[in-house]
Amino acid sequence: MSCAHAVGAQFESSFAIDASRIVFGRGALGEVGEHVRALGCKRVALFTDARVGALEHVALARQSLQNANIDCAVYDAVHVEPTDASFRDAARFASEGKFDGYVSVGGGSTIDTCKAAALYATFPVADFLDYVNAPVGAGKPVPGALPPHVACPTTCGTGSETTGIAVCDVLSLKAKTGIASARLRPSLALVDPRCTYTLPPEVVAASGFDVLCHALESYTARPFNLRARGLPRPMSQGANPWSDLGSREALRLGGENLVAAVEGSEAARDALAWAATLAGVAFGNAGVHIPHAMAYAVAGLVRDFKMRGYPQDEPMVPHGVSVVLNAPAAFRFTEKTSPERHREAARVLGDRDGDLGRALETMMRSARVPVGLRSVGYTREDVAALTKGTIVQKRLLGNAPREVGEAELRELFAEAM
Repeated sequence: MSCAHAVGAQFESSFAIDASRIVFGRGALGEVGEHVRALGCKRVALFTDARVGALEHVALARQSLQNANIDCAVYDAVHVEPTDASFRDAARFASEGKFDGYVSVGGGSTIDTCKAAALYATFPVADFLDYVNAPVGAGKPVPGALPPHVACPTTCGTGSETTGIAVCDVLSLKAKTGIASARLRPSLALVDPRCTYTLPPEVVAASGFDVLCHALESYTARPFNLRARGLPRPMSQGANPWSDLGSREALRLGGENLVAAVEGSEAARDALAWAATLAGVAFGNAGVHIPHAMAYAVAGLVRDFKMRGYPQDEPMVPHGVSVVLNAPAAFRFTEKTSPERHREAARVLGDRDGDLGRALETMMRSARVPVGLRSVGYTREDVAALTKGTIVQKRLLGNAPREVGEAELRELFAEAM
């Protein structure tokens, strides 16, 4: 990435590097007790969901905490694809428990819920939306440091263990949004690839496409040196030399291993877990853009779609699927801003002609995930509502390499059908 052309009084000339501490490898989860003790904690809340809570991962974490003489209370009511209501319920548990630290064992929903619970328990507010990103919420800054949080992901995709972002559906608005602050970033990420071995193939597929989109959106985001100079720098500061390193390697690993990981290869799931970690660090510093912005509306307005491998008690488009459904159309829209980056990414994903949209669609079919918004229940009659749910995602759309307004979003959703 060339940095020279934008250096000047009005443009940014520096970028920041922020990341959680990370321990990666088979067996890492068994170390959680020692790490929590080293952080000075004596009583922690362990967050998980009901399905993961019944697996050996949580039993292993609890035993490790017990061996380190850490008092632990378990909250296993995390909602897959969290809502403002489920965040509130988790925050009540955190507030009542008088905890000095937090542990999350699960996917992105669990880690995000733990972040939010720690925030609202530590710095209560009268209005839940105070911390939520504008314009949906007030976007107020987190006023101080939060207690230590050790995040232990059990999926290979979200990257939430390395970011300061917590996402939820605001039920009254039928909109997905989030809270973004560097103070939400976990103190430590313990990434144990063995936790992914029990995942259904559909969950691996959805998580894997989240990895690819994190990397692709970070790599194609508006360059950091095209932003106006000013402090504090935004978390989504744009593509930069640091995020490029993680994005490229995550793409290579994802392209080579995603389909094999879906088919059950443990070695491929190890590689995909490392790709997820790299992509998480990348987008935690560069930010994502149009596909994720569109995904919030796709997930928030779902009517009756249910995907195998996920809870069947309510309709849901899994996050990674809601993102990648929009990605081919979005990257065709952004391609002219950095043609070589788009072609390079396509070739890494297996398309020799450099067509990124086609590369993704080919992988989606190989991994047996839905292709096109019609496959999850949407029609062209939904374009207006989907656009309305996306245009409010200012933080994400502002990170896109091209200006995108309502007219452009309508065209993108129509194409994504």
